[in-house]
Amino acid sequence: MATVEVTTSSVDYKSSSKTTGLKTGTKGLVTLDTYGKEFKVPDYTIKDILSAIPKHCYERSLVRSLGYVVRDIVMMCVISYLGHRFIPQVQLEGYETAFKYIRGGLWCFQSYLMGLFGFGLWILAHECGHGAFSDYQNVNDFVGWVIHSYLVVPYFSWKFSHSKHHKATGHLTRDMVFVPYTKEEYVEAHQANKISEIMEESPIYTFLVLVFQQLGGLQLYLTTNATGQSIPGYSKIAKSHYAPKSPIFEPNQFWYIVLSDIGIISTFLVVYQWYLSFGIFHMAVNWFMPWLWVNHWLVFVTFLQHTDPTMPHYKDSEWTFARGAAATIDRDFGFIGQHIFHDIIETHVLHHYVSRIPFYNARDATKAIREVMGDHYRYDGTSMWIALWSCIRACQFVDDDNENAKGVMMFRNVNNIGVKPKD
Repeated sequence: MATVEVTTSSVDYKSSSKTTGLKTGTKGLVTLDTYGKEFKVPDYTIKDILSAIPKHCYERSLVRSLGYVVRDIVMMCVISYLGHRFIPQVQLEGYETAFKYIRGGLWCFQSYLMGLFGFGLWILAHECGHGAFSDYQNVNDFVGWVIHSYLVVPYFSWKFSHSKHHKATGHLTRDMVFVPYTKEEYVEAHQANKISEIMEESPIYTFLVLVFQQLGGLQLYLTTNATGQSIPGYSKIAKSHYAPKSPIFEPNQFWYIVLSDIGIISTFLVVYQWYLSFGIFHMAVNWFMPWLWVNHWLVFVTFLQHTDPTMPHYKDSEWTFARGAAATIDRDFGFIGQHIFHDIIETHVLHHYVSRIPFYNARDATKAIREVMGDHYRYDGTSMWIALWSCIRACQFVDDDNENAKGVMMFRNVNNIGVKPKD
């Protein structure tokens, strides 16, 4: 098949039939998801999806996008000002000890609120990396570099690896993040770790894994490429997003990775001066603790966008771009999701089909592609906190245990949830 170029007005990649939805997999495949429900593999193409999206959805406004950046920064400053203005006054004579703890709780709440808008800023920088922020790539990269650096995310490093993730979503050997164990890999890993082998079915073990994932998952991924592809011959640090010669990147991206690292170093210098000028408490409440929340929200959101007992992964033989993009799920996080997290949770399926559509047009585009996707569109309106627990318990590894759908990998587990894995 000849190479076909798709303009950026329609989709954010230029690629051959080897890596896009023009590749065709086996038609009519059916298998069982984790819960034993029938899963029909999508057979529509990326062309079917793109033709359904209204043209106005592709329109990007620099003024509007910058307005959201200003809004989120202003909200963080207002929250900080109100906290420092009023929290110290929360006291009552004779109850100093009790009000000491109350004030501590209020400082934590202030940091939580700032972390919400901090993650909103992270999402806007993420839009910059995709070119959805504006029509001006230099502006996109500058704004994205500043915001992500402040949040200790290497902008260009993330941009490059994240682009590969979008081009191979759901591909078992080419996707870049939240790559699941196969059954064989899971067995090997847990036999090597006797503690996890003993405790793997315990809810306590699941809880500890969950805490570690939420608090340290992002930095572990950036530093060692954890949950990414296994790359033999390289140490964990050599695969880091901070390493200019990491195999994650192309040789011509070397200096962009260096620029990303300069952004991170600049942030640490600013934070250090912050500490020297205003003290560790002021820095912690206004930067460090909100930053921890941003780390949490990023792992929380992205894990649940790409992990669900009803969703597949694919071997190369059955993967297509259209199928991979459909291996994502929209969820609902209420007011916060729509108005503070910029709809990144509620319109993520659309985002994987066309990531250059700005978030403020994504709901219209989502409505359009649902008509094409039909039952293949995935949405879960249950509490995301409940979903987090369910997914980490039920989605431990993938297997193509259906002889009639080899190459279509569905989640299985050893916790006696749903379909039991075959020996």
